Amino acid sequence: MSQKALPGKKRSGNTRLHRNVWAATITSFLTDVSSEMLFNLLPLYLFNVLGVSTSFIGLIEGVADSVASLMKMVSGWLSDRLGARKWLAVSGYALSAVVKPLFYFATTWLGVLGIRFGDRLGKGIRTAPRDALVADSVHENQRGYAFGIHRAGDTAGAVVGIGLALAVVILARDPGGGLARETFQKIVLFSTLPALIAVIVLAVGARDVVGQESDLNLQAGPGSDRVSPSRPALGRPFRILVAMAVLFGLGNASDAFLILRARVVGLTVAGVLGMMLTFNLVYSFVAAPAGRLSDRIGRRRMLIGGWLFYGLVYLGFWRASTGWQAWGLMLLYGVYYGLTEGSLRAYVADLVPSGARGRAYGVLHTAIGVVSLPASLIAGLLWQGIGAWRGFGPGAPFLFGASAALSAAIGLMVFTESSKRGREEIIPE
Repeated sequence: MSQKALPGKKRSGNTRLHRNVWAATITSFLTDVSSEMLFNLLPLYLFNVLGVSTSFIGLIEGVADSVASLMKMVSGWLSDRLGARKWLAVSGYALSAVVKPLFYFATTWLGVLGIRFGDRLGKGIRTAPRDALVADSVHENQRGYAFGIHRAGDTAGAVVGIGLALAVVILARDPGGGLARETFQKIVLFSTLPALIAVIVLAVGARDVVGQESDLNLQAGPGSDRVSPSRPALGRPFRILVAMAVLFGLGNASDAFLILRARVVGLTVAGVLGMMLTFNLVYSFVAAPAGRLSDRIGRRRMLIGGWLFYGLVYLGFWRASTGWQAWGLMLLYGVYYGLTEGSLRAYVADLVPSGARGRAYGVLHTAIGVVSLPASLIAGLLWQGIGAWRGFGPGAPFLFGASAALSAAIGLMVFTESSKRGREEIIPE
């Protein structure tokens, strides 16, 4: 497989991005159009049409997310080992695109579980190699902007997907405002085309590149592994980032709790859909400018500021008492996502060398995915106030989440600053 080397470093004012960034962005946009059309309605299809209990719905989502999380580490490691990112990413998108049409024939929860397993397996295969491909395709002064553009495209796809699904549901006029099987099947068919086009875009538009090696673990401070040419070290600063992301993740339960909170304080179902559209629109608009800002002020500062902002938003959800307050807070939640999602991915590329980025993205995504299960469990127990959690209520998960975010922000501020001071003693500026 031929690989193209990156051109020499460009001036910091040049905002032209490598073709891989645009190919990955368009692919993610189309894939999210397809996915959001389906997966926002899948729980309703399971519960209302197939008569599946909520416990089995939770099992389906839990198994699917676990598979995706574990596979991200494997595919990231494999992309480093092979020295290639593109075709692993393409194969992951292709697997998801192939299995989605099978929802048309699903009539049991086991069938849905099998299809979701295949779809999430595809997501697990593609995520780390794709992120590493984007990171390898741009220079350091463009990473935040590149990942911001990618996240904006991905989220714009969610907006379009939710809007198309809503339009189909409204036009179908199912009895009682529910969801009929025939309507869900139409949405399955409509979702197939963008998923297939997404695979073609990445296969034709992207190419493997030789990433920059000039930053080979310069960020590694005292206590980091030695850099090996065959297996570059991830380094202590990266491990600190993962640890703080896990701490933050303990308070970052499923967004389903935000939706439930909005319903509890008075939003209608239509209002909830409008709220989610607002969230995704804001996220999409903020992501690219925030990524460019992170290139100027630094990713670490963006993450610390973003996590502190998240804490404030969650404190707002803790005290929210009306539907309009929940809607406004969800708008701010979109700002948080825009500030941090691209910056986090770019920060990983800052901390590890090119030859270890697939592994690094796999480790980060897996760690965040694994901690999501206990995070949601804690949130559920706090919400219901069961057993040792008696006395808590619907606002408690958000107070806990704000506390975890504050702790993670302080940890990232203190421990990475310590690493920086130690590094400066070894590596002169």
